[in-house]
Amino acid sequence: MTSIGHRLLALREVLRGLGVDGFLVPRSDEHLGEYVPANAERLAWLTGFTGSAGLAIVLPDRAAVFTDGRYTTQLPQETDGALWEPRHITDAPPSAWLNEQKIPLRVGYDPMLISEDAIDRLAKDAPRIALVPLAANPVDAVWHDRPLAPCGAVTQHPLEFAGRSAAEKRADIAGMLRGSAEDAVVITDPASLCWLLNIRGADVPFAPLALGFLILAQDGTAELFMAPEKIGPAVLAHLGAEVVLRPPSALPEALDALSGKRVRVDRGNSPIWFAQRLRAAGAEVVAGADPCAMPKARKNAAEQAGARAAQTRDAIALCRFLHWLAVNAAKGTETELSAAAALRGFRAELPEFRDESFPAISGAGEHGAVIHYRVSAASDRRLAPDEVYLTDSGAQYPDGTTDVTRTIWTGPGTPPEPLRERFTLVLQGHIALATLVFPVGIAGAHIDAMARRALWAEGLDYDHGTGHGIGSYLSVHEGPVSISRSSRDLAIAEGMILSDEPGYYLPGAYGIRLENLLLVQQADLPAALKPFLRFETLTLAPFDRTLIDIGLLTPAERDWLDLYHARVLAEVGPLLPPAVAGWLAEVCKHL
Repeated sequence: MTSIGHRLLALREVLRGLGVDGFLVPRSDEHLGEYVPANAERLAWLTGFTGSAGLAIVLPDRAAVFTDGRYTTQLPQETDGALWEPRHITDAPPSAWLNEQKIPLRVGYDPMLISEDAIDRLAKDAPRIALVPLAANPVDAVWHDRPLAPCGAVTQHPLEFAGRSAAEKRADIAGMLRGSAEDAVVITDPASLCWLLNIRGADVPFAPLALGFLILAQDGTAELFMAPEKIGPAVLAHLGAEVVLRPPSALPEALDALSGKRVRVDRGNSPIWFAQRLRAAGAEVVAGADPCAMPKARKNAAEQAGARAAQTRDAIALCRFLHWLAVNAAKGTETELSAAAALRGFRAELPEFRDESFPAISGAGEHGAVIHYRVSAASDRRLAPDEVYLTDSGAQYPDGTTDVTRTIWTGPGTPPEPLRERFTLVLQGHIALATLVFPVGIAGAHIDAMARRALWAEGLDYDHGTGHGIGSYLSVHEGPVSISRSSRDLAIAEGMILSDEPGYYLPGAYGIRLENLLLVQQADLPAALKPFLRFETLTLAPFDRTLIDIGLLTPAERDWLDLYHARVLAEVGPLLPPAVAGWLAEVCKHL
């Protein structure tokens, strides 16, 4: 039996001792974030599935792993089908799978790893299942070599990049609490905590987050629950006297002290444990959104300037890499891993580079069709001549976070016409969104179809959202607004940075995705009777001309592409070495 099989057997034995029939294993930590520390990778340890979103359910005689459309190809490749049933979390949700069981069951969950909304939905949709909160996570009882909790040093985020002081931000959020007659709010999202206090950390890969919790009172004072050894004297002085540092072990007592108070908790994005503890203490739990989420998403002038500077800087590395690909891709000497290493190397030469913003997706041929493919030593393959190569990557800089995708034909031959047609359909969707002008109040779900229209006209589609928010030297995937059919009904607002990344994927053959970052700006429309918004494209990198079927483009689309390439050449060309600048001039010529 494999080690995965032994782990599953050991977990079932622990569950029997706890008096429950099953257990929920979400891919999350105590902050419900996308990037989790090694000691919280319970889903990967138990199942082998390494995607960034998923849920496993273990029952006495069945077990399943659920994930979304980004990972439906990856999931069966990484899990043992004799042990784990792969399920699409939307088409075949956990509640439906649980309802297949013949008898009522008691299924345990760790209240620090799942939100109140998620538990309520599951309880409603699978009414015969009794969901039981457990005092300790049973996976930890069998994970004997579990890594230690992270303890990365906390640093101050400079005011020149933050744009507003932490004291000003705390005063703003406290004013919101007073306006809604709430005594305090519990902040569980490290990105919100870091944004609010103007700090950054090193506790998780790819995002400069300091893991901790915060209770902010309506007078603007706060209690920060974080390992004290992570915070040095300079950061402690930066936090000031109105922010009291306490160890994480003091959190239960602090929640109990809020008895009789009205306390806001984000029931969709905070662990249910907080609401359960507060109610048990006699506090009134007010369900409300994280008050930092919207102001964090709406970048101020300093953050917008930082984003532009970071994108221009990143373009230097990206154009050097694309030139490197143009020289080397068709030789058959490079691999997915060596290409990813080359791109990271170009970025690492920039003095401001801090880290990648996510594990680079470097997919050649059929691997590009795996939407969130992660190359490894086992899966690595050579870049062959005359195939499609997809590269999706990003970087963290002190003034901004980047995320960009390009799809490249390795050459030297001519791409087949069906491939060029589908690439062009994706490009048309990308341009349709980038050029959109829309009234204030429009949400992401309202405009998602714009990026799909050209594909839909040919009976094609893609199984992921079209755009996500981007943090300011924070998480590369930032809420609360996204561009997706399933996004919440929250309006896109000025100052937000969103990705524009339609795609098309032919399993076993290739993947196409084209991604730029867009900054939401006011639109100057003299005849408009109400405010309108538009997008400013931030990303600067050429699209592969050899994959474009020019005859499919409208005159307006050709004009947009020519103007975009002219801008790339004008803004990035002078910053490049002569050989790369010459290559860029060639690939940025008018169509």
